[in-house]
Amino acid sequence: MSKDLKNENVTNAPEVANTPEIKEENGFMKVLKAIGRFFLKIFRTLGRWFRRMFMGASKELSKTDVFSVENIDSPGKQAVKAFFRKPLAVAALSLLVFVFGLCFIGSLALPLDYSYSDSMLRNISPGLNMMSVDRHIKKQIKEISSFSSYTVGLGQDGKVYTWGDTKLPLTIHDEDMSVLPNAIKNGNVAHIAAGFDHAIAITQDGHVVGWGEFDNAQYGDKGSLYGMRSQVIDMPADLQSGTIDVNDVKQLVCGYQVTAIVMNSGKVYAWGNKSSGANNLNGIKAKTDVSKVAFLGTQAAALSKTGELYLEGAKEMLGTIAKKDANGNLQYLNIIDDNYFAGRTIIDIAASNDSLAILADDGELLLTGKQINVENKNFVDIPKLPIDEKFVEIHAGARHFVAVSNKRNVYAFGENYLNQCDFEGKLGEDEKLIVTSFQNYVVNKTTNKLVDSWGFKGYFMGSDDQGRDVFARIINGGKMSLTIGAVSVIIAAIIGIIVGVVSGYFGGWVDMILMRVTEVFSAIPFLPFALILSAVMAGSNISEDTRIFIIMCILGLLSWTGLAHMVRGQILAEREKEFVLAAKAMGVKESKIAFKHILPNVMSIITVHLTLDFAGCLLTESSLSYLGFGVKLPRPTWGNMLDGCNNEIVIGSYWWRWLFPALFLLLSTISINLIGDALRDVLDPKSSAER
Repeated sequence: MSKDLKNENVTNAPEVANTPEIKEENGFMKVLKAIGRFFLKIFRTLGRWFRRMFMGASKELSKTDVFSVENIDSPGKQAVKAFFRKPLAVAALSLLVFVFGLCFIGSLALPLDYSYSDSMLRNISPGLNMMSVDRHIKKQIKEISSFSSYTVGLGQDGKVYTWGDTKLPLTIHDEDMSVLPNAIKNGNVAHIAAGFDHAIAITQDGHVVGWGEFDNAQYGDKGSLYGMRSQVIDMPADLQSGTIDVNDVKQLVCGYQVTAIVMNSGKVYAWGNKSSGANNLNGIKAKTDVSKVAFLGTQAAALSKTGELYLEGAKEMLGTIAKKDANGNLQYLNIIDDNYFAGRTIIDIAASNDSLAILADDGELLLTGKQINVENKNFVDIPKLPIDEKFVEIHAGARHFVAVSNKRNVYAFGENYLNQCDFEGKLGEDEKLIVTSFQNYVVNKTTNKLVDSWGFKGYFMGSDDQGRDVFARIINGGKMSLTIGAVSVIIAAIIGIIVGVVSGYFGGWVDMILMRVTEVFSAIPFLPFALILSAVMAGSNISEDTRIFIIMCILGLLSWTGLAHMVRGQILAEREKEFVLAAKAMGVKESKIAFKHILPNVMSIITVHLTLDFAGCLLTESSLSYLGFGVKLPRPTWGNMLDGCNNEIVIGSYWWRWLFPALFLLLSTISINLIGDALRDVLDPKSSAER
């Protein structure tokens, strides 16, 4: 092994001899690199000199150790930096900007129709679950039914499922439709239907089971509240204690506190509130050849097996249509008495809450009822079809209709406040359409799976006693409240600044007169005076816009006195300083000295005062509206929304109606006050918070 090492050392000897040449080469490269760094440094130095000559050197010199100078910020920049060092103030500012953006930009996306209301959606609890089909039924749908704010569904497994706002509003017994009767909890149901405040199920063995409200004879033998037996039709005794042939049931339908079961034989079982539910119910249930029953809000209609329309006791309301004659004049016809469908057959009917749709075998579709026809502008246009297309099906919700043509095209029309008509497309040959109160569903007839759905999903913050969206009203009401508060502050600022500056600068008799006037205004009791003026306006014939403008002016005219006193005191101190004397010596006008030289020096204090005044005006407007002397309904403000919650039932049962407006008002005023406090700290050089 030692011999090998020797041989190896001898072999490598020539390489050792070449080492000095390598060292010389490395040294040469080092010299070149040093020269390069020298010239690079010269070029960089020349570049810096060039930039200093033409672009200034203050920023660059401030970064060097030799010429290190402290950056000097303006007072405004210092105030901004100090403000943003306060986490609570930054959070308050962010929240206020969010509220302003939500109210002023969101109101453009959610405009309000002040005339809109829907009694069927009163006091809906917050949520977007009105169209959320229960997951257990999505792949096995047999029937879906709805007449108001909740929906019941029947699966192929015979079980009943509920969704939507199942807690019934304004009911006597505080019913919850999700609580099913024991008789149907385990399934075994063949048919279901939902009414306004009750639901009916028919079991596989023929028992008729009801749940929900019952005091108007909706089901069972409960009768009528307060003993008004003449107002109701009791559920047939043979249904209460016996059974029916479930295979003979053709239709089960519910309405406003009424129910009807149509048998294949043409017999009709009907019961419920005939006063407000269907006052012609006795006439309908007396028929023996009925194939379909449709409930409106207060009436009922039936279609016979031969295509005859039964409108017992409601011919004037439901049988009248408006048509134009050959001369273009509008004429009213009674489709029953005038034998309008002579030679034709009625193949289908469907009823919304106040209108009846009638479909003839030739495809003609008519609307009767409260919104009788497009010709008198009480309803939207019935879709016009191409020559080779006609309607073959008609379905109805509470406020809309959905028709299907022979080409399977779907046409939705009627009220679309809740997106019930937002659908364009066609049904597949293996699909069926289910239309409920405010929702629409497409179901595959073979697999029974849910294919599509559209319509009303619910209200994010619930609805009020008129069925209106609380969230949309908060946004639009916030825009009104914030606008009134801002304009009032601007009016108060203009008056207060002018009076304060003039009084403080000129002094003497001018100061005495202006301060006495200020004291007179400050002696006026604000809230009683505003209530008196608002009451006077309420008795006068003025528009709502004029009323709102006057409210702004009242708030502004009665809110400037504190600002005037504060500005006067600051001006008295500033006018004795040297810069004022210098301006006078230079011949500057007195008004220019007061408003251009002195006023900017006190703007920081004025800004703080106006910020806090804005919160005060916001609360005052809300107080006036809450007391009923501000902006009148249906135009919303946060104040009059809270005024509508001023009773024990709303506070205890419908918490969302007062909580959300109060929360927006609370967060806005607290945010404004926090911002004002932070501004006072950062703009006051003597503030201990910034020392």
